[in-house]
Amino acid sequence: MQIKFKMTSLFNTSNPDVYKAYVFWSAVLVAKILLMAPLTALQRFKNKAFANPEDASAVSKKLKPKLDDPDVERVRRAHLNDLENILPFFVIGFLYLLTNPAPFLAINLFRAVAVSRILHTLVYAVVVVPQPARFLAFMGGMVPTVYMTLQTILYFMI
Repeated sequence: MQIKFKMTSLFNTSNPDVYKAYVFWSAVLVAKILLMAPLTALQRFKNKAFANPEDASAVSKKLKPKLDDPDVERVRRAHLNDLENILPFFVIGFLYLLTNPAPFLAINLFRAVAVSRILHTLVYAVVVVPQPARFLAFMGGMVPTVYMTLQTILYFMI
């Protein structure tokens, strides 16, 4: 069985609502990733924890670089976690679109990933909430992503 796609078929989906939901929630997640840099900067200024000598000296000549501030590192780890989880979602979410999924399911999978990633940052880097809050927020994004991955693999299995 050989599968062929025309380039135009990738963007003319038979489920425009699903495609629209994917684009919307992907854009929300891009905005979320972009907001992590100002959140990191906010923590750096708040705690006077700058990684580079020129940044520290711009605030005060007495400041030395500080690479181990727990608040800054928490935000940086949340940002790294986003990159490790959201970027794969962009790829598999698009590939999942090509399987012509059920609209209700697909839209809610995309929504679950986005909302979970936002919650993950809130409970990990903004208002620290004890476990299992971070784990549950992480799994709320991981489970739908794994599901879409498996469904895509099964759909295109040769």
